Amino acid sequence: MTAAFSYLLVVGAGVSVALQQVLNANLRAELGSPWWAGFVSYLVGMLAMLAVALTSSVPRLTDTLAGPTSWLSWTGGLFGALFIGTAILMVPRLGAATVLALIVVGQMLGSLAFDHFGLFGLPHHPVSPARLAGAASLLLGVVLIRI
Repeated sequence: MTAAFSYLLVVGAGVSVALQQVLNANLRAELGSPWWAGFVSYLVGMLAMLAVALTSSVPRLTDTLAGPTSWLSWTGGLFGALFIGTAILMVPRLGAATVLALIVVGQMLGSLAFDHFGLFGLPHHPVSPARLAGAASLLLGVVLIRI
């Protein structure tokens, strides 16, 4: 896989996140509930991921496969639910561009901290002036999107 294709694939995933938030906000309005909209989003995603997992050649999830994992590793879905719930509530109020720009800022700030302190098993990548300038540029992007 070429680097250019990898970058395009990730950009496409980013577009799909923006589309997901818009569709979830629409579903919230149609169902009259942010919580049911979030549930439906996760249910459909879970079914899609289950279909991929069952048809792929990776090992099946068993006690021996899941046994050596930490309890913290199993909590990622809780943070996904926080993300989906917040986006469902905020996209109609702030707009998709602002919400997703703020999400990217949050992701960058969290990632910088995780890297800097080597949290959750990540290799240590210290904060540098260039990395801080990148995060500041994202903050500037949020301001520009709000104008």
